[in-house]
Amino acid sequence: MNSEMSPGVRSGIAMAHHSTPSSQKALMMELKSLQEQPVEGFRIGLVEESDLYNWEVAIFGPPNTLYEGGYFKSHIKFPIDYPYSPPTFRFLTKMWHPNIYENGDVCISILHPPVDDPQSGELPSERWNPTQNVRTILLSVISLLNEPNTFSPANVDASVMFRKWRDSKGKDKEYAEIIRKQVVSTVAEAERDGVKVPTTLAEYCVQTRVPSQDSSSDLLYDDLYDDDMEEEEEDDEEEEESDMESGGEAGGISGGEGGVTTGCYDDDQEDSGNEDS
Repeated sequence: MNSEMSPGVRSGIAMAHHSTPSSQKALMMELKSLQEQPVEGFRIGLVEESDLYNWEVAIFGPPNTLYEGGYFKSHIKFPIDYPYSPPTFRFLTKMWHPNIYENGDVCISILHPPVDDPQSGELPSERWNPTQNVRTILLSVISLLNEPNTFSPANVDASVMFRKWRDSKGKDKEYAEIIRKQVVSTVAEAERDGVKVPTTLAEYCVQTRVPSQDSSSDLLYDDLYDDDMEEEEEDDEEEEESDMESGGEAGGISGGEGGVTTGCYDDDQEDSGNEDS
């Protein structure tokens, strides 16, 4: 998987100039941002160069955790009304985790629609909202791997096993052994993809700017937004003039940050290992 923007992607962006939905514009900007300023421990690309709504993500297991040395593949699928509705995040690599379903779907509050569901144990503020983005999703997923939520699990057996491992301070090794076997099984996949998986903090924490093949990619993005930026600048100038005349101060809107809590409530499944909170 190549995180650099290929000529096909740039060509598709240029062709979509006059008929680009707002969701595609948002995804174009996010993809460019993540390629220029990557999130540590991830590689991002498109499943198909012409489809901005399906991304492939490779996750490197963080050093000093059970997942160290792991190379985990996943897909993010975005709805047409993104960012007003959340995407879905599915692991393609087999994952044994309290908050990951057997089919690989990730159960995390930030990916749940902001509806009022008392049974879930989640607050609407913990769920998806349009201020979230791919970067916050990735950070939430990596946090989830290290800090599972066992109170409303997607995989009850994994949840019970994790609690035994945690409560025994590692003496009960069943959970850890399953994770390490999964990590080892990803080594061959990384080799096939020509990927060097970071195993030290120094390697894991390096962030690099993806070099552009040429300046055309920036021009394509700039071209898409020239008109919007000009309109925004005109609006800003009008607002500033209005504020000076009225003596008022412009108010700001601050967007909340999404939590990393999870919740996959199932009436038919309860975690027998849960403790009273």
